[in-house]
Amino acid sequence: MSENSAQPAPPDPFVASRAPRPQLHWLLKRVLMSLAVLWAAYTLTFFILYILPSDPVTIMLNQGEQSTVDIAQLNALKAQYHLDQPFYLQYAWSLWDLLHGDLGSSIVIGKPVTVLLLQALPPTLLLALCALVLALPLGGGLAAGISVLPAGRLKAALLALPSLGAALPTFWLGLLLLQAFSFSNAWFPAMGNQGWRSLVLPAITLALPTAATLAQVLNRSLSEVWRRPFIDALRLKGAGTAHLLWRHVLPNAAIPLLTLTGMIFGHLLAGAVITETIFSREGVGRLAQGAVSTQDIPLVQGVVLTAAAIFVLVNFIVDLLYPLLDPRISHASAGGAR
Repeated sequence: MSENSAQPAPPDPFVASRAPRPQLHWLLKRVLMSLAVLWAAYTLTFFILYILPSDPVTIMLNQGEQSTVDIAQLNALKAQYHLDQPFYLQYAWSLWDLLHGDLGSSIVIGKPVTVLLLQALPPTLLLALCALVLALPLGGGLAAGISVLPAGRLKAALLALPSLGAALPTFWLGLLLLQAFSFSNAWFPAMGNQGWRSLVLPAITLALPTAATLAQVLNRSLSEVWRRPFIDALRLKGAGTAHLLWRHVLPNAAIPLLTLTGMIFGHLLAGAVITETIFSREGVGRLAQGAVSTQDIPLVQGVVLTAAAIFVLVNFIVDLLYPLLDPRISHASAGGAR
C-alpha cells in the first residue's frame, strides 16, 4: 500500500460548507415564524380594541366625580395618543413605535408600559412556576399509577379524575379553596402577595386543572408505549414493571408530552388572569384585567405581546430539547413536524 493511499482523503470544502445549512435553515424558519406570531397577536389585539364602541381617553375622563367631560381636554388627549386619526395611521404609529422598542405609555395609569410589565411579570411567573411544580408530580404520578394498574373499578375511577379536574372552572375552584382554607379556617391569607403563604391557594387553584390536562395526555401516551413490542421483549428478559416504567416507558411517553409544553404554559398564563383576580394578587393578570376594562390600548397590547413572546420562547426551547430526548429527531425534522 502506497503512502498516498494510506492517507485519508481531505474533506470536500463544498460539502463542509453546506453541512450546517439544514440547521441554519431551521433556525431562520423558526425566527420568521416567531416574528409572524408576534405580529399577528399585536395586530389582532389592535383591531379588536379599535372596533370597540368607546375609547380609553373617554373612559379615563369619565372615571372621575365630574359628570361632564372637558371637550378641549378630550381632544388634546386624543391627539396625544393619535386617537383622532384614521385606523391605518393609528396602527402605523403604534407599529413604528414597537419596531423602535417603545411599547408606549398607559393611557389610564400614565406610566410606560415596559415599566408596568416589568413590575407585574415576576409575581405572575412565580405563580405559574409554582403551579407547574405542583402539576408535574400530580399529573405525572396519577398517569403513571393508572398505567400500571390492572383493569378494574379502581382504574376506571382513577381514569375519570383527569377529565373531572380539567372540567372544573378555575374561578369556582378558587372560591372553594378560599371558603375552606381562608374564611372558615384562616390557614392561608385570602388575598395579596405577602409571603409564601399567600401563594399556596393560588398555586393549587392553577395547578389542579393543569395537572388534569397533563394526566390526560400522559396517560394516553403511556398506554401506547406499554403496548409496544420492545416492552414485551424486555418483559421476557425478566425486566420488572418499575424498571420498565422508569427506564423505558416514561422517557418514550414524555416526548409527545413535550410538544404540549407551550400550550400548558400558555394555559398557566391564561389561568393566572382569573386566579390573580380571585385572590387579589398583583401581576400580569390583574394588570390585563384592568387594562381591558378601561380599553387601555398600549397596555393591553403590551400584555398580549408579552404573553405571545413567552409562548414563542417556550416553544422554541421545546424544539431545541427534542434532539436531546431522542437523538433520532433532528432540528430540521422537528421543525417540519410542528
